[in-house]
Amino acid sequence: MVRVSKAKVAEHRSAILESASRLFRERGFNDVGVAEIMQASGLTHGAFYGHFRSKADLAGAACREACAEGVDNWKHSGDIATILDRYLSIAHRDNPARGCALGAFAGDIARQGPELQHDYAEAIERFRGVIEQHLTDNEPEVRRRKATTILATMVGALTMARGIATADPALSAAILDDVRLQLRACFGV
Repeated sequence: MVRVSKAKVAEHRSAILESASRLFRERGFNDVGVAEIMQASGLTHGAFYGHFRSKADLAGAACREACAEGVDNWKHSGDIATILDRYLSIAHRDNPARGCALGAFAGDIARQGPELQHDYAEAIERFRGVIEQHLTDNEPEVRRRKATTILATMVGALTMARGIATADPALSAAILDDVRLQLRACFGV
């Protein structure tokens, strides 16, 4: 048996997570198999169980990783207007595989197990926290409610826009534009 260095094991795990995250965001948890993820990672199917207990274990790790990346991107975006402009854009709508995991998983998460739903709920809290940091209201409860409204509206608008992008591209674009402009107006961002 050939021994693999710890660095190589970490590299393989990272490749699996990146491929899984991208494929799950693009097509959903149920429409992507372990064999396909491993092939996209450049590894054999047999190597999977050296890194993860099950596909559900991988889905949770991929969700956490994708959401952590998204939160980090938001933290470095500068301000909420920039977050809105990037999130509610045609480019983001058209690239779910590289976009925000909250939007990509929104329609699929209710059909997943409680552990994955818990990971998603924790991600919602982190994304909402980034928005809260950009709001200037003195009352923490007011900031929390506004951040919840902004986040839910963003994810809902993106989900709707993606759902009709092929059938009605003009309406899809209008949803993104209208929601972005209305959020900016309503919340002064």
